[in-house]
Amino acid sequence: MNYSLPILPTISTTFIVLSAIFVAIGWGQIRKRNIDAHKKTMTIAGICATIFFIIYMSRTVFIGNTAFGGPDEIKIYYTIFLIFHVTLATTGAVFGLISLISGYKNKLTIHRKLGPITSIIWFFTAITGVVVYLLLYVFYHGGETTSTIKAILGS
Repeated sequence: MNYSLPILPTISTTFIVLSAIFVAIGWGQIRKRNIDAHKKTMTIAGICATIFFIIYMSRTVFIGNTAFGGPDEIKIYYTIFLIFHVTLATTGAVFGLISLISGYKNKLTIHRKLGPITSIIWFFTAITGVVVYLLLYVFYHGGETTSTIKAILGS
């Protein structure tokens, strides 16, 4: 492919992948009972996710979102997949905040129950986010850049 990748979506997708990598590292650390390293690593994961969110929301507000530019015959599948990804991301973000706060406040009963669920949701969020990125910018040329609602539902 002889076109360049858009910088902001590329950077934001990188940060969501980094957050998932740090979550995986943190999960391994807590399994080894390395609580201090776990706390630091999960904080870094949260910071990476926050950087993603700031870039994504800034782009959405100031530039807009890119509509699917691939073939019309697969647009419905992309749309269903995107709705699944957005639902996962929203759930993962809420669970992530609760997991981080409960961990920082030493509410370990909640943290131990919610943490593994949050991690799994976050892994799927990162994976589906990369797929959305690939479909929008790598496999197909992005469509029109427009408001979020138009990008999801079409014109």
